[in-house]
Amino acid sequence: MPISEDVVVVGGGIAGSVAALSAAETGASVRLVTHKKSTLRHASGLVDVLGYTSDGDGPLVDPFEGLGDLPEGHPYRVVGEEAIREGLATFDEVVGDEYLGGHTDANALVPTHGGAVKPTARYPRAAAAGIASDDRDMLLVGFESMTDFEASLAAAHLDAAGVPFEASGVTVAFPRNFRADAKVTRFAKALDTDEDVGGRGTREALAATVEPHLDGAERVGFPSLLGDDRRHEVRADLEAYLDAEVFEVPMGPPSLPGLRLEDLLFAALDAAGVRISSGNKAVGYETDDGEVSAVVVDRKGREIPYHASAVVLATGGLVGKGIASSREGVREPLFDCYVPHPDDRYDWFVDDAFGDHPFTSFGVVPDDRLRPTRADGHAEFENLFAAGGVVGGANVAAEKSASGVSLATGVVAGREAGESA
Repeated sequence: MPISEDVVVVGGGIAGSVAALSAAETGASVRLVTHKKSTLRHASGLVDVLGYTSDGDGPLVDPFEGLGDLPEGHPYRVVGEEAIREGLATFDEVVGDEYLGGHTDANALVPTHGGAVKPTARYPRAAAAGIASDDRDMLLVGFESMTDFEASLAAAHLDAAGVPFEASGVTVAFPRNFRADAKVTRFAKALDTDEDVGGRGTREALAATVEPHLDGAERVGFPSLLGDDRRHEVRADLEAYLDAEVFEVPMGPPSLPGLRLEDLLFAALDAAGVRISSGNKAVGYETDDGEVSAVVVDRKGREIPYHASAVVLATGGLVGKGIASSREGVREPLFDCYVPHPDDRYDWFVDDAFGDHPFTSFGVVPDDRLRPTRADGHAEFENLFAAGGVVGGANVAAEKSASGVSLATGVVAGREAGESA
């Protein structure tokens, strides 16, 4: 049977998910195609809008006040402030009370696993007690078997940043002995099910290990592995045992908060009637009269066309391989969209390791409807739209704007695709 939808969205991250939801809201039938596990599994789970200006000024208290200082080609300048707010509203509806921050335009400063504080617009409820503007003393707890979180070093970095509280750190043994390469989900499961440890549950055993190190601290931060399905129950039990507020410190990959966010997004897609095709790579496209008529997907060696009236490209940037680079140049690999870049590869970066590298903003150039354009400024295809990291013009890592760009462009691209289908 031929596969046909009004809209096909390629990419399963925040941008692709929001684009699919936005397209579905127009009444269009939507299919989301994703090849591999999304990059959310490598993300902190924090949702940033704008933490620093393009010149590096910040952290910004109000991300919206910094929009006017962004360069003209920035995705935020293309879609406008209202689109950012629409994207955040969509996100808030998807996550419900699992995230906080929607009550204000002000960024929250959330400590991360390295001891830095990240200006962020939305943050998991599990991280709330760790906000850096809180003046209560903090104890950070690391585990001997998790070398990517050095609690004492993170605490020292917080103190050096001038936070209004005393931070200390300690490394302890997790109550259960796991293999050295145990996944973060294994720790979470032990706490979720409260596995027996010498006649008592893992949660009580963990609290008993940490309690002697409290030294008056009123809040305790752990790596973000405090349960999954029963995460709120796990934190509540630890708080009762320790008589202190408990929070999770956002971690690097693999990220349990990122996995939780992925689950929330895909549940929303299911509820909206979006069909999801995962595990098969989009490898090409078909055209008809100058428009994209189908996205070609490789299904176990067979190339299957997914027909659509409109397509949203949300495959990510250089990191997500939605933008490809080689000695021959930089390109968007699926539709071969134009990606401006210097001919000389040595001009793709600067000598300063922490400088403003041109490659960080490589991506397709959108028109005012988020359609990728050719070098002459005309749309590559009338019915192809782009969202998220594949859109160029922003150094989202330096600005702390990746999630916000994905939300804003996802809402606009999805709506444009749905209405044009």
